[in-house]
Amino acid sequence: MFSANRRRFLRQASTAGIACSANIVLGRFLSAQTQTSNPSAAAKVYVDSRRTAAPLDRNLFGSFLEHLGRAIYEGIYDPGSKLADSNGLRKDVIDEVRQLGVPIVRYPGGNFVSGYNWLDGVGPKQDRPRVLDKAWNSLNTNQFGTNEFMAWCKAVGTEPLMGLNRAREPRNRLPLWWNTATWRRARDGAICDASMASRSRTR
Repeated sequence: MFSANRRRFLRQASTAGIACSANIVLGRFLSAQTQTSNPSAAAKVYVDSRRTAAPLDRNLFGSFLEHLGRAIYEGIYDPGSKLADSNGLRKDVIDEVRQLGVPIVRYPGGNFVSGYNWLDGVGPKQDRPRVLDKAWNSLNTNQFGTNEFMAWCKAVGTEPLMGLNRAREPRNRLPLWWNTATWRRARDGAICDASMASRSRTR
């Protein structure tokens, strides 16, 4: 999370920004007021940073992960790296994201989700197919999927936001993905086993 010094800096910066904006917007009005009442008096604007108009939803500071470039492979997931944990997740990236305090992360992305089949990314890794991602014209090994994303979210302390293409995904499989994504999530991140994956493929 933010340190005290960073919080103080952000608070002072936002206060200065508000004051500057107020001066730009209200400058002519304030100048007219001072000229009519007392030309020698300086106009003053007081900004009380303790007052807020409404609560701020922390999810506005969310982020996303997509199978684009090295965002996933070699980015947050790199089993061959000396910086990876036993699950192949980069520990240095986990530490950085945890310090940022990202409240929610969307997966598996934007353009990528148009051709993504979530069933390819669950179950035993040796059984997962390698497929061509037509959105970014790259090969996806599916070694990082729903299970790994849920485990990563738990490690960094963020909430998952699952994206899907309802035009592509059969209606009867949507509840199954939801159950898959939430099952045993709080315990150890092992979301879907081989039997569940094989059963869902036949539906």
